[in-house]
This record gives sequence, C-alpha cells and structure tokens, in this order.
Amino acid sequence: IKFPETGKVGLNPAEIKRLETVELSERPGHCRNLWLFAYYFAGMRVSDVLRLKWSDIHDGRLIYVMGKNDKVGTLKVPEKATKILTQYEPSKRHKDDFIFPELKDVDVKDQFVFERTIAFKTSAIDKCLKKDVAPAANITKKLTMHIARHSFASEAGDKISIQMLQKLYRHSNITTTVGYQASFIHKDADDAL
Repeated sequence: IKFPETGKVGLNPAEIKRLETVELSERPGHCRNLWLFAYYFAGMRVSDVLRLKWSDIHDGRLIYVMGKNDKVGTLKVPEKATKILTQYEPSKRHKDDFIFPELKDVDVKDQFVFERTIAFKTSAIDKCLKKDVAPAANITKKLTMHIARHSFASEAGDKISIQMLQKLYRHSNITTTVGYQASFIHKDADDAL
C-alpha cells in the first residue's frame, strides 16, 4: 500500500506567542500547557509527555526514555517549561508520581489498559486543543499535540544542524531526520522562486 505524501504544517512564531499568552480556563489551559511543554522539548511525543514522572527531572535536566524507540536522552529544562512544571508540583509528592494528571490512577502494570488510556487521553486533549484552545488563540491551523513536533521542526528549519536535530528527535538514522526536516525547510525553494 502506497500512502500519499502529506504536507506537514506547524505553527509560526506569532501563533506560538498567541498560544503562550492567551487567557484560558482550567481545562483548555491545561491542554495548552501540555502542547507547549511538548514544543519546548523539541516536539516531544504526547505519550512521552504523559508518562513523565517527577523522578525524570534531576538538577534542572529532564532524563526520559522515548516510548517509540526506547532511546534514553537528557535535555536541559527550559525556563518556559519550568514555569509550566511549577503549576503541577504538589505540596507532597512521591518520586514515582506522574507530572501531569492524565495517568494518575491508571494501573501501570496493566500494559493494555495503560496504552489505551494514553490513546483516549490524547484524543481528548486533541479535541480540547481544536475546540477550545485554537479559537481562543485565533489559530486557524490544525492544532493537535503532534503539531507541537511539526512546529518545532518548522522553527528549527535550517537554524539547527541536522546532527543536533537527529539527537533531539532521537532518530536512529540521520536519513530519517533529513526526510522529516525536508518538509520544513523552504528557504532554498523560496529563494529560487
């Protein structure tokens, strides 16, 4: 089966700024926080964001295993991400507590239920982003958790080396990174026109 190519579109800097600054009520504000958190960490996948525990943060660094390929990595926690984290930090916490509430009462030992819950929560978050957050921030583009990854890639453009992007995206093969990033680099074609 051959699938047609799809255009990957991310938010531009002005749209991201509107997303960061728009006043939102509790649930839409939470969904926006999840999106921004993913964006600030190079477009971290939503499943990885939801799996994060307080024990994954050490000395101002986030250390986590990517669910898709089991690659371990560490990234400095950006100041904007720290501000989001402070909104979720409980007065008493256990190191194995999830940072974000979506998986709080889920049995992590039941892999099927755990993965299904992530899928259901992701769908609910995407629906909130589309229905509540995007209109409030005057964003007409599609807004889902995965668009955070596209937005980071779009902003990275040709500003970040392909080797660094491979490390940030945790791609095993650099050709995957080149292929992915090709959807977001338009400068040469624009200049040619």
